[in-house]
Amino acid sequence: MEEFANLPGVGRRSAERLAFHILKSPPQAALALSRAIADVKEKVRHCSVCWNLTDRAADAGGAARCEICNDPQRDRGTMLVVEQPKDLIALEQTGMYKGLYHVLMGRISPLDGIGPEELTVSGLLGRLDHPDLNPGGTPVVELILGLNPTLEGDGTSLYLMQEASRRPGIRVTRLARGLPTGSQLEFANKAVLADAIQCRQEVH
Repeated sequence: MEEFANLPGVGRRSAERLAFHILKSPPQAALALSRAIADVKEKVRHCSVCWNLTDRAADAGGAARCEICNDPQRDRGTMLVVEQPKDLIALEQTGMYKGLYHVLMGRISPLDGIGPEELTVSGLLGRLDHPDLNPGGTPVVELILGLNPTLEGDGTSLYLMQEASRRPGIRVTRLARGLPTGSQLEFANKAVLADAIQCRQEVH
């Protein structure tokens, strides 16, 4: 109960119910949960290209690519930048986007001491500068800014737009404002996210 209560969003009563549920469950069900938790910590890692989550085995050099980066059917000239892997999952569920991603693992927030150096911005700019770092060696021709529409998200988007504008041949767009300001991508429904992808706009 104490361990369950440490999980976010789980109160003491919920922790008690979960603990007694496991106690009453067949051994194989409880052990399946235990193995799943162990697998998450032992097998799940970040993609060496886009920082998405993957359970693919690392190669001899210790790098592991996710299914999206390994899919030759994706539009490898288009890159959509998001803050967290959960945002990527929400966008993938729409089925509307067929390009690649880059996960920043956060957003620039000077008040919290988070700058570009604390994120995966260097990896993103490296992919823009060196096509050989992208799957298939394809140069990026469109950079889509898909950060959460918050003050910090907009500030991060502005920074990335300025960096991309210094690199010729890259068109910068952002998700359309079908997403309400102040909300989070993970809480938007599929229809709102699909509209946002279809109606993305060029940043001026």
